[in-house]
Amino acid sequence: MKLIRHFLPPAFLLAAFLITLAALPLAHSHQTSQQSARPEKQAAPSARPRARLVLQQSAPQAKAIKAPQAKAKAQKAPQGKAKQRPRRSATVGPAIGGNKATPVDRIKAAPGFQVELIYSVPGEDQGSWVNLCVDDRGRLIVSDQFGGLYRITPPAAGATLTHDDVEPVPAQIRAANGMVWSNGALYIGVNDYEQKIDSGLYRVSDSNGDDKLDKVELLHKVQSRSDHGVHAVVPTPDGEAFYLITGNNTTPPDIEVNSPVRLVWGEDHLLPSMPDGRGHNRGVLAPGGIIYRVTPDGSKFEAIASGFRNIFDAAVNRDGELFTYDADMEYDFNTPWYRPTRICHVTGGAEFGWRNGAGKRPVFYADNLPGILDIGPGSPTGMTFGYGAKFPAKYQNALYALDWSWGKLYAVHLKPDGASYSATKEEFVTGAPLPITDAIIHPGDGAMYFTIGGRRVQSGLYRVTYVGDESTAPAETTPSKSSARETRRALETLQGGQGTQEKPGAVDKAWGHLADSDRFIRWAARTALEHQPVASWSERALTDANPATRAEALLALARVTGICPQHRKDDSPPVDQQMGRRLTEALAEIDLDKLNEQQRQTVYRTVQIVLNRFGRPDQQFSEALVAQLDPRLPSSSPDSNWLLVETLAWLESPNVAAEAMELLRAAPAQEEQMQYARSLRMLKSGWTPALRNEYFEWFLTAANYRGGASFERFIEFIRNDAVATLSEDEKQAMAELLARKPERTSALEHLGKIFDGRESTKWTLDELSTAARAADGLRARDFHSGQKMFAAAGCYACHRFGNQGGMTGPDLTSAGRRYSAHDLLDQIVNPSKVINDQFSAVRVVVDGQIHTGVVVNLNGDSMTLNTDLADPNQRVNIDRKEIERMEVSKVSPMPEGLLNRMKQAEILDLIAYVLSGGDEANEMFR
Repeated sequence: MKLIRHFLPPAFLLAAFLITLAALPLAHSHQTSQQSARPEKQAAPSARPRARLVLQQSAPQAKAIKAPQAKAKAQKAPQGKAKQRPRRSATVGPAIGGNKATPVDRIKAAPGFQVELIYSVPGEDQGSWVNLCVDDRGRLIVSDQFGGLYRITPPAAGATLTHDDVEPVPAQIRAANGMVWSNGALYIGVNDYEQKIDSGLYRVSDSNGDDKLDKVELLHKVQSRSDHGVHAVVPTPDGEAFYLITGNNTTPPDIEVNSPVRLVWGEDHLLPSMPDGRGHNRGVLAPGGIIYRVTPDGSKFEAIASGFRNIFDAAVNRDGELFTYDADMEYDFNTPWYRPTRICHVTGGAEFGWRNGAGKRPVFYADNLPGILDIGPGSPTGMTFGYGAKFPAKYQNALYALDWSWGKLYAVHLKPDGASYSATKEEFVTGAPLPITDAIIHPGDGAMYFTIGGRRVQSGLYRVTYVGDESTAPAETTPSKSSARETRRALETLQGGQGTQEKPGAVDKAWGHLADSDRFIRWAARTALEHQPVASWSERALTDANPATRAEALLALARVTGICPQHRKDDSPPVDQQMGRRLTEALAEIDLDKLNEQQRQTVYRTVQIVLNRFGRPDQQFSEALVAQLDPRLPSSSPDSNWLLVETLAWLESPNVAAEAMELLRAAPAQEEQMQYARSLRMLKSGWTPALRNEYFEWFLTAANYRGGASFERFIEFIRNDAVATLSEDEKQAMAELLARKPERTSALEHLGKIFDGRESTKWTLDELSTAARAADGLRARDFHSGQKMFAAAGCYACHRFGNQGGMTGPDLTSAGRRYSAHDLLDQIVNPSKVINDQFSAVRVVVDGQIHTGVVVNLNGDSMTLNTDLADPNQRVNIDRKEIERMEVSKVSPMPEGLLNRMKQAEILDLIAYVLSGGDEANEMFR
């Protein structure tokens, strides 16, 4: 179900430290769920019980082609000891003590809004509710995650429901993860990982007109395992079909030839990818989660977009555009391949880059699209637009996105931006805990209804109404206009066909937009080109005089003419060596000086795909590629350095060891360092004894870095691969270093070593704010000093900044657009003055003992708290039935005095660095 990616114990990052825009208390992440995940043992805090964490985890087809189902080739990786998988709670426990639906006094809503608890679900006989919809008579239909359906007539304003008001639906169906009422019937996405009924798309209807839903039809079986399976059912804008939302553990059914997604899946790792250190999804290959367009009879599945991790729901705006909320992988926290939960604009043929383990594609890769808004750690569940709500216009137009683990209902505000949208978010409803599963706007009373539940935790049904002074008159309903969006949509009409038949004029129409500055237009054009017969455009791609156009066209050509080795099957054609040579030659001829940085990255990534799909070129072409790429290293862009170091290491460039070690030495964040270390792990050329020693010394340093649950294992994988490249003589010469054990220190001790021996100054807000406001206070600042202070103070440990950093504190990337220097300093000097709701901790009293932490997992009657932000594994498990009192903590875990060992100039450099968004060209550094 949606709420499981959902419900695992989050794997936290280390200690929170500096600059929290609202000082986070004991931040945590959520948890995902997967069949292969294995929780690690953790030391039990004091005498409290050990935290037991639970990991959740056909109709005839016309004109269909079978989606490639390549089996993963065995990946050798160090195997950890097998962990016994914890049992899921088998029942919902009694509603006593703190084991109840979250009371409204622990729920906070946006100003002017009121939240009512209208029904506390008796879980022992009505289960744990996860899905919600409205039928044609305005009645609510809700689903129990492990049971059936219930029907409810919403109570009058101010009234609540009784047990007798909740009517069981007689239909013999269970495990509904998505529901929509359409054409007089209820369409359901079933994902039953208990396998008591088939997962897939169902229709439930009234067989005899007695107003009882009793007829159940399986329209199409869809094979899925664990909870990352079949989820929401969403009507398409034309009302003629449904979008079926599926996660990355769903086996694709036969996919229609006219699908916008080009079915040329690839892992496309130039260096071998590392599987998850805990076994999570090991061996699972692309395409990941897919959104399908499905006919109402379930007979035809068109793949609209792929590469998701575990999407649970989606929503369509007035412009007819589709949006979804994708899950992160919290085990990856603080690794370079970690991607936060994010709002994705789902365009035709889109690919969002999920791959197992360390193979997830970063947003700058040309062969995947980025999200439009990073949310942060979480467990995505329901989504809906506010259309029809009796709310102020701003909230009528908002996209609502739900997060189970952090207990957040976000209002996402979209703004047209070229062919896509930009977005901002605000916390609309929050609670601790508030395992929110689904939300709808009722077309009758204009209220929002939402449910909490899942994983057999206590459920509740809530209503949100506006009681403020602003007008709730219906907002403007006219779709927005955008010429760029229309261009993208026109290109999307050229998608489909899988290269079997050319659409009239499609190649010329697509060609004119391959170098467009708008990434979404560029994507639509390249995808349209990939769907045309390759013979009609391959020569043009290999010889086009415009380097930007050629780069994008060669990316398309590499994808459709080469096969990723991990996706080869027994009947796959042999590698086209001639095409591989021609692609390599055409790439080497591109004048990189005529391209901007993003276009150069397209070339670098295309080189990687060509080398992966067509194999190592001969010596001449290898040397030509090295000669082309080596002068580009180092780049001012860490993204370009990522691609260049990885590619040059694979090509065994004689210079890359020294160049990459210099980059690693200077990298401010552990993610960037880790990426260079990963890229060098199989390199054999160009090492000197000094460089080798420095490289292996880095692993001793990295032992004190912190990250998600798989972080240490990934470091181990990198080191093991690096040791395997050493000759016996080298191993003997480095025996002492290789045997040395790291000196373990706390995160703060390690990161703060730069301040050793310094005197402490108790800086006040007034004196620092005065210094910042002085005429030269934030002028001619030292960028590199600010960057150094940001890293040394541990900010990256907890805060996202650009594409690096942790997720246990607020994202600081756009701090400069929201905060003045005074406000930012106030947050640091007085961390408990205003605590960001997203990172609020709770204080729980049990048997007279007080536990303070962030709720990181719920399962049945159990609640797990992370009690030490500096240690993701420091947790306590609490029986909610025994809770005597629970309240939101008023104290931030971020300590005071974090600036006290910095010099005033360093503090100002740091503030300038944060407010500039890490932009060295900002006027504050001139």
